[in-house]
Amino acid sequence: MATTSVNDSFQLPAFAKTNLSLRVLGKREDGYHELDTIFQTVSLHDTIKISAIENSEITFSCDDRSLPTDSHNLVVRAATALRDRVNTKKGVRICLEKRIPTHAGLGGGSSDAAATLIGLARLWELGTTKEELRELAARLGADVSFFLYGGTARGTGIGDRIALLEDAPETFLLILKPNANLSTADAYKALEKPALTSSNSKTILSRSDAKGFFDNQCFASLQNDFEPVVFALAPEIERAKAALVKAGPRAAMLAGSGSAVFGIFDSEDAQQRAIQAIELETGWRVFPCKTVGREQYQASLYSVSEARA
Repeated sequence: MATTSVNDSFQLPAFAKTNLSLRVLGKREDGYHELDTIFQTVSLHDTIKISAIENSEITFSCDDRSLPTDSHNLVVRAATALRDRVNTKKGVRICLEKRIPTHAGLGGGSSDAAATLIGLARLWELGTTKEELRELAARLGADVSFFLYGGTARGTGIGDRIALLEDAPETFLLILKPNANLSTADAYKALEKPALTSSNSKTILSRSDAKGFFDNQCFASLQNDFEPVVFALAPEIERAKAALVKAGPRAAMLAGSGSAVFGIFDSEDAQQRAIQAIELETGWRVFPCKTVGREQYQASLYSVSEARA
């Protein structure tokens, strides 16, 4: 096996995700919530640049100055966890170009962490299996495990138990990020406050029928149990969904636990028409993208030739 040179440097995309369905089945004894969700990777992505260095330090920088660059960032935690696991003294320089909006329900931080694990396993020539990386990913966050696989997958437990599904057909999406920011913790806390739920959300903490989550790869069964409580907490997010619906998608829904919303369109032309038609409030951002299947996803992250800078 060749020795890694200090000149080794490459970059990886860290794709965003959305949830085609997100059901909250109840609160567990450990305080977490039991989920049943359908993950889908999309082409909106951050970029992780990884470079070998001569010393044993893990250095991290990001072009978004609002994000921490110490151990509070999942990228740093992922790099540290992997290095501790394999007991290596090798160092790395990691640069993150951030494009996925934060506090949006798009999994940006989790995706960055997974791409870091994959990239460092390559840089340090560790020979780690995907299962070994998955064990580390599960400790970093509920969504991180999914981003080792990509495509379309079902997540159960707290979202960390992943079952790969046949990929959804390539579909054009439009993600709309309003100014409102709502933390995942606040969204989950709101699920337990009856005053914030509507008569249409009584099933939030009840048993759900899994058969309706994904029916013949069509998006008719889109459902997100967070919508009623998130819209009550942040009406701007509901306005964003209404603006998106008015632009004519086949379906529209809250992304994850918010605060972004997304719409699904039949074609790129329909997507582009919607961009022109959508009524934006000041500061809202629009991200056109499309679904990314598992083969494309894994080629982008695991293939050295495609990832070289």
